[in-house]
Amino acid sequence: MADILDIEEVEGCGARVRGLDVRKASDTQIDAIREAVFRRGVVFFEDQQLAPDDQIAFARRIAPIVVNRYFPKTERWPEIAKVEKTEGQKSNIGGGWHTDHSYDTAPAMGSVLLAVRTPPAGGDTLFADMYAAYEALPDATKTRIAGLRARHASAHVFGEGGAYAATDHAVLSGHADTPEAVHPVVIIHPGSGRKALFVNPAFTREILGLAPDESSALLGELYAHAIQPRFVARYAWRPGTMAVWDNRCTWHFAMNDYHGHYRLMHRITLDGVPLAA
Repeated sequence: MADILDIEEVEGCGARVRGLDVRKASDTQIDAIREAVFRRGVVFFEDQQLAPDDQIAFARRIAPIVVNRYFPKTERWPEIAKVEKTEGQKSNIGGGWHTDHSYDTAPAMGSVLLAVRTPPAGGDTLFADMYAAYEALPDATKTRIAGLRARHASAHVFGEGGAYAATDHAVLSGHADTPEAVHPVVIIHPGSGRKALFVNPAFTREILGLAPDESSALLGELYAHAIQPRFVARYAWRPGTMAVWDNRCTWHFAMNDYHGHYRLMHRITLDGVPLAA
């Protein structure tokens, strides 16, 4: 049947859709893509020849768009943020395990990321499955973290003197709008109904109600557990590769192993909802 998608699950995290031009996707196929993102965390597409208006139109069919407050915008399309590293830059954007926008009261559902220019080698992205990470926790740890809540913040990354300030992406720091939010350590994903671990090394600052040392130790234990190879998949990019991922059930990590080469990605952020345990 024409509306059936060719979806291949990827070991560790995610899935690939084969043979689809997303500009021509039917409503049934869009629904199937959204369900696959909710279920698998990230879905990759190859050979998408998309103009900016095409990418925006596709993203709007998945979920409402929210304009990113920190990233540089494309010249004519404020919905599209530029994730860029020039030949002369040493630092990159997203070069550590994180979940986008976890510091917002309603964290972003996810992103639609399109590769525009890629280096000849390197620049892959790792994705980690927070459903599987939660499910594989020892029962004692699941009991320990049930009902706990964590504070997520952005000032230490994007604010005055934030992490980017000392890098060659300093334009990402110095912002006055630096929200914080509190979320359950374990959430019920609003699209799938499954439990997922919802803390991350970049933006989670503390677990409320625990002493600082205990909070730090518990977060470190969860982080080390979540990046085991069995939960992680590595994806390579070339121009026209596109990913849709769900921030509520994945982490991601942009590899910075292509110094001296240019890389440009166009990212659209999808709006989310408050999260519940």
